[in-house]
Amino acid sequence: MTFLLEMMRLGVSNLRLHKLRSFLTALGIILGVAAVITMVSVGEGSKRQALEQLERLGAKNIIIRSQKPAEAQQQQGGQRRSWMSRYGITRDDLHLLESNFKDADAIVPLKEFGNQVFHNNRKMQSQAYGTTPEFQRVANLRVARGRYLTQEDIDQRSMVAVIGYQVAKQLFPFDEPLDNTLRIDDKLVRVVGVLAPVGLAAGAGAALIGRDLNLDIHIPVTTTSLVFGDQVFRRQSGSFQASEVQISEVYISAPARKQVLDYAALAERIMAVRHPDLKDIGMHVPYQLLESAQKSALAAQTALVFIAAISLLVGGVGIMNIMLASVTERTREIGIRRALGATRRHVVWQFLVETGVLSSIGGLMGVLFGVGASLFLKWVVPRLAGAPFIGDLIPPDLSLPTFITGWSIVVAFAVATLTGLVFGLYPAIRAAKQDPIVALRHD
Repeated sequence: MTFLLEMMRLGVSNLRLHKLRSFLTALGIILGVAAVITMVSVGEGSKRQALEQLERLGAKNIIIRSQKPAEAQQQQGGQRRSWMSRYGITRDDLHLLESNFKDADAIVPLKEFGNQVFHNNRKMQSQAYGTTPEFQRVANLRVARGRYLTQEDIDQRSMVAVIGYQVAKQLFPFDEPLDNTLRIDDKLVRVVGVLAPVGLAAGAGAALIGRDLNLDIHIPVTTTSLVFGDQVFRRQSGSFQASEVQISEVYISAPARKQVLDYAALAERIMAVRHPDLKDIGMHVPYQLLESAQKSALAAQTALVFIAAISLLVGGVGIMNIMLASVTERTREIGIRRALGATRRHVVWQFLVETGVLSSIGGLMGVLFGVGASLFLKWVVPRLAGAPFIGDLIPPDLSLPTFITGWSIVVAFAVATLTGLVFGLYPAIRAAKQDPIVALRHD
């Protein structure tokens, strides 16, 4: 133990004699460790953000959606006239699903209706749906103000609505939406709640859902069937189109994640019987996207770590080069130590301690730089949109989420120290093999 402490004291003393050279030697290790930690934190942050967005869709949900068949779309593109198309999920389909999934956590229908939504002189394209109170839980929606739909609303077929965050901003920029009225086509409904912003609206979630959830309007599904009916009319570019869809979407929530894929397979078989080839039905399983996102994130993170590890390799080569130069420079010192009784093992240990201390200090500094860079990037990137000169070139919603993991710090530091020792071993052995007589004669 005393021998090791003495070696460490000598090693640190030699490094302190050449502070600038020692720092430049350790710079490769510093940058390598910092790069590993930063890359991992960026990859982990992006992965967590993507997984969080998919989790918000409900990892236990199976979403069955009505979709216009390809032949109907071709007819729409080729003929500019009035026409009616019937497709999608029926009420009989919904009853069949309910009878086959009695142990499901929830089965929630959504029914689209309306052409345009008005408030005073403001209007927007309708994205209104009739649904049930369970949809809030199944879709992980939060109410910012007011309340969501209740069973009483369903039973009484109330003319009430819960609106999305963007609907409130567009139609009520200066007014209080709660207890105010909206006109959907020619029917008036009273706003009883405003949903909190749904963060996945512009991400993977919107692509899966097929719409921006912040533009949703929800009313009781019983009101939709009684007041608005099954037909939806659209006027676009001189054409008049109407579609008849009894149920637009059905959310099936499985009791546990491990049952999701089995539920999805059963639901697909059931729907395929009534809808051959599923031409007018689409199925989406967020859990499958969740698994795919995890695998993609792991592959991307592995690639990032591999790229960053090259910096550690370069740092190790730098240490070896400097230590080889140090061996040549300190040849006479080595000869004196051997002449005074030091063994080859002592010389090896002296140089290994120097490289170990150098790489360890470089590793610690790299950890500090890496953690600092991760926190700085998380803070500065969202603020770039407001920066002078470059602000106009930056998207206003740009962000770079980072998440510092403990394992990346430990692994990066351990690899840095090990790299220093491995690359310092050859110079140490070369120094120990020098002939003491020849070394004493060296100028």
